[in-house]
Amino acid sequence: MTTAAPTWPTVEHLDVSTYVVPLDEPESDGTFTWTSTTVVVVELRANDGTTGIGWTYATPACAPLVRDVLHPAVAGVGALDPPRMWREMVAAIRNVGRAGIASMAIAAVDIAAWDLKGKLLDLPLCRLLGMSHDRVAAYGSGGFTSLTDGELRDQLGGWAADGFSMVKMKVGTAWGGRLDRDLHRAEVARDAIGDDVQLFVDANGGYRRKEAVRAARRFGDLGVTWFEEPVSSDDLEGLAEVRALVDLDVAAGEYGYDLTYFGRMCAAGAVDVVQADVSRCAGITEWLRVAAVAAAHGLEISAHCAPALHVHPAVCAPNIRHLEWFADHVRVDGLLFDGAPTPTVEGHLAPDLSRPGHGMALKRPDAERWRIDA
Repeated sequence: MTTAAPTWPTVEHLDVSTYVVPLDEPESDGTFTWTSTTVVVVELRANDGTTGIGWTYATPACAPLVRDVLHPAVAGVGALDPPRMWREMVAAIRNVGRAGIASMAIAAVDIAAWDLKGKLLDLPLCRLLGMSHDRVAAYGSGGFTSLTDGELRDQLGGWAADGFSMVKMKVGTAWGGRLDRDLHRAEVARDAIGDDVQLFVDANGGYRRKEAVRAARRFGDLGVTWFEEPVSSDDLEGLAEVRALVDLDVAAGEYGYDLTYFGRMCAAGAVDVVQADVSRCAGITEWLRVAAVAAAHGLEISAHCAPALHVHPAVCAPNIRHLEWFADHVRVDGLLFDGAPTPTVEGHLAPDLSRPGHGMALKRPDAERWRIDA
């Protein structure tokens, strides 16, 4: 008697939806102002009815790309094979372009694919990937340049009171043209958080090279330890130059979309810590590869924004430093998704081991008020 070969689940269908959640008032960093946060959600269903969910914080333009290009690429692929789905999607967008919108669209599907596999195997995603840590440190992140001094004090001081040992604020006001204001705000932040909490600054590429060096030295006097995107992340030579001249840790990478970029960043000696965003760099599959490239260069990785999406892969990266408890995404995730993580009293995040996959689900009735056609 012969035994029938096992039948493995395959991807049967994909749904994509878009939600635009407005802010109460505009927010700004040193180089940009925004009035809402857009979330593109992908639901990937296997032929046994099991569904995985993933999303990216991106433009609504991701949605038609997911429907028209990525859905055909993953349809019929084994639902236990996220790396194969990822490879098929990257091949499908060859003539579209790998960076930017395409990479963020792939991220949403890839995250859904890993969530689906976890649910099919009834395993939390971090157990499926293999854990290196039980939890990961988080830093409170906001401090937008649009905040008043009082609002800045309340936000950063509130995180310090809640147990966060690190907080981050925006600088580089007016494309680096208001260093006086940046320094004043950093003084306000330091006073609010006390001497025992680390203060990070993020210029979003707003300074020029020598401006960044001068600013870093002044920030250093206030105990700042982390200088994010002192110059444009496209200027790897400039990042390396600033890094060589300052004591603060220089970090960048949030606008890295593929492994090649991160390889060039590491090889250029551009940063002390690599930042990668799972919702931008083509998902969990690529994020873990980026972490490995960073490790090969003796560097740690920090998870940029999207804290709910990073918890599981972050605890699986041996060289993780921390992840970003980003105010905007924390707010939106709480409105749109059940199961979003919350920090411990020590300011860490830990995956929920009681739920399969990444453990989150769309709040359908609540989310509909922000849904748009895209």
